[in-house]
Amino acid sequence: MSMNVDTSSTASIEAELLKFETEERKRLGLDDNVIKQHWYDPVPGGFTKDQREHTTLLVSGLTMAQDLFVQSALRGLGYKVQHLDCPDNSALRYGKEFGNRGQCNPTYFTVGNLVKHLSDMRDAGMPTKDVVNNYIFLTAGACGPCRFGTYVTEYRKALRDSGFDGFRVMLFQQQGGLKQATGDEVGLDMGAPFFLALLKSLLTGDILNALGYRIRPYELEKGSTDAALERCKKIISSALEESRSIWLAMLRVRLEMSKIKVDRTIPKPKVGIIGEFWAMTTEGDGNYKLQRFLESEGAEVDVQLVTAWLLYNIWEVRHDTKDRMTLREDDAGKKGLQGMDAWKRLLMLFGAEVAVRSVFQTFANLMGLHGYVLPDMEQVANVSHKYYDNDLRGGEGHMEVGKLILNILHSKVNMTLSVKPFGCMPSSGVSDGVQSYITEKFPGGIFCAIETSGDGAVNVQSRVQMMLFKAKQSAIRESEQALQKHGMSLDEAKSILGKVPFVGHSLFKPGHVHGSTAADMIELAAALKNPLKAIKNKLTASKEHKKVVEKVAPASSVKPEAPAVELKSRESLRILA
Repeated sequence: MSMNVDTSSTASIEAELLKFETEERKRLGLDDNVIKQHWYDPVPGGFTKDQREHTTLLVSGLTMAQDLFVQSALRGLGYKVQHLDCPDNSALRYGKEFGNRGQCNPTYFTVGNLVKHLSDMRDAGMPTKDVVNNYIFLTAGACGPCRFGTYVTEYRKALRDSGFDGFRVMLFQQQGGLKQATGDEVGLDMGAPFFLALLKSLLTGDILNALGYRIRPYELEKGSTDAALERCKKIISSALEESRSIWLAMLRVRLEMSKIKVDRTIPKPKVGIIGEFWAMTTEGDGNYKLQRFLESEGAEVDVQLVTAWLLYNIWEVRHDTKDRMTLREDDAGKKGLQGMDAWKRLLMLFGAEVAVRSVFQTFANLMGLHGYVLPDMEQVANVSHKYYDNDLRGGEGHMEVGKLILNILHSKVNMTLSVKPFGCMPSSGVSDGVQSYITEKFPGGIFCAIETSGDGAVNVQSRVQMMLFKAKQSAIRESEQALQKHGMSLDEAKSILGKVPFVGHSLFKPGHVHGSTAADMIELAAALKNPLKAIKNKLTASKEHKKVVEKVAPASSVKPEAPAVELKSRESLRILA
């Protein structure tokens, strides 16, 4: 049986299909004869020196104290600066309305906070043209497996959609400096005075925040710490803005904070907050006001300072430089060593770390933050490398793992709370993945991971309360065991401490032994009662503790063995991160 095929009809159909394909390829830019133009993010005009007089820089993104100090320090250099309010749920709504779908929590809050601020100015009567021409938002940026690298694009997209097309967002990258495509003299001179002003702002803000969290849980007069902090903020901001002596301002801060009356013998669990940088740093609705919530539930909060993040950045460059020095020849990559003296770079990084640590310690001693030890980034890297590769970047990298391990090994806190935004890729891979294995390896720690999304505060707070109950029991148990070990009652310990005036001072910090401050105070009372016995016990405990830590992180210059938990390959963890 034969079938007749209309070849002319078939040819006609093929011709039509070919014509359609050609037109579609041309329309979609797939035609080989058409020059392809890749998408790029158009950058609005830059910031030149002649625009300084009428241009206000908007800054935001750190703690409220640090945003205020950055504003004051840059004003002291002659710039017009205004810091934004701490992002709230209203900012979140703006972010979700004008931002892309599927973004992480910090994106919605920070982007929405800027749009909200500009919208408020427009609603108050300022013409949109004046808002666009007379204001610039200065923000940070970075690359890596994180949406942080696309923040600036999100800002511009939301600004266009909300009616502020052309508004300038200037990106001060974690690596690479200020991005500005203009041949004119730059409006923001990032010389030594600029970085010194920023350093003063960040360090004084860190120290003041740490003092507040250390003192407030034990204040005898409710609200006295917050009142003193407000006075201190005014003292420091005025000194920075008017270019007066920062040293004298820090001494005045010390005097203000020393007036607070405290009782540190009250057993309170110490909770260390770690996690994604913005989520653990913000003090507003972005993390459900977590720090204040913990304090309201009877906890002492141990926050991570921005200074530690600076030290981590220095460690990253040093670590990568040492790795590249092992190559057969210097590479010509963006971060390569070709044409560069690697040893000189390492020496400069060493000097930078020494400078940051020295300035921080000097400021801390002047302001009254005694006994605070910045993290040893090499130790953090060594203890975490077995579980999370040091070469995996994005978010906090291996720091979150290392901090949890060290919190448990050194009894730094009674509970570790990891805060991550909903949809955060690097932090979710750590908290939901690697940290569960860490808690199995180190069962003595109390660990709780929470997600922030802007809503569901009751669920998150309920989860924290359940874990905090365990931490409270741990703190009480530490105090009871310390009293039993030294054969004392709480009243006897208080009596001994009461005979030493400086012990009850708000700026006094007892030596670290336990996770909770109250148990450390009991150890101090025992040492005052029997100094020789206390010295002997301290030496013995120090030797035993050193052996335990050495098993986890050997003190060696040799790079640790490859991570054991990699889901059988390094590529698996790269996917997680």
